[in-house]
Amino acid sequence: MKHFSCGDVVAGCARTFTGPDSDLILRDVAGHARRDHGLREVPAELVGRVLLAIRDAS
Repeated sequence: MKHFSCGDVVAGCARTFTGPDSDLILRDVAGHARRDHGLREVPAELVGRVLLAIRDAS
């Protein structure tokens, strides 16, 4: 399992994501970015930052 905390990339956001792999987390994070952060498109730089912040869930 993998884990991502949006607050590791966007200060003040408390949303977290857990999933079996990074691809599913990225899909969910993209939807969150559109709905809750108002992004129409998720820039490649942000995707890279998210990928670096995804950790193995313990």
